[in-house]
Amino acid sequence: MMTSSVLTLQLAQALGLYMIVAGLSGLVAPQRWRAMIEEMERSPGLIMLAGMIAFAIGVALVLVHTILTDPLAVIVTLIGWSALIKGALLIAVPGPLMRMGRGILGLTRIWSIVVIVLGLALGLAGLTGRAGFI
Repeated sequence: MMTSSVLTLQLAQALGLYMIVAGLSGLVAPQRWRAMIEEMERSPGLIMLAGMIAFAIGVALVLVHTILTDPLAVIVTLIGWSALIKGALLIAVPGPLMRMGRGILGLTRIWSIVVIVLGLALGLAGLTGRAGFI
């Protein structure tokens, strides 16, 4: 795969690693995800904090990486926009996202495997892609 941005490759590696670690946590301790959702539902402050963190990460990614030159760059850009939107929703209207989170708790292991596979693909694309101009 050829990409024109070293930043795209580095962000793909970082995001891929994050996804692998998050997925592994769901495989190793799925009950922790249930406890986390339950704790967040009891604590509006935690929801707000999670929203602020997701929003800040999303804004940072969008500001430094809104590149649509190749498939990997588009994926990295979409992840940034997804984080920004998720953070904004958690801050402004957390109910629907929290219900969705509760709804997929029964699929934690499946979700974890999917996230690990996507993280591996993203990380490998970042490691094996070449930055250069076509």
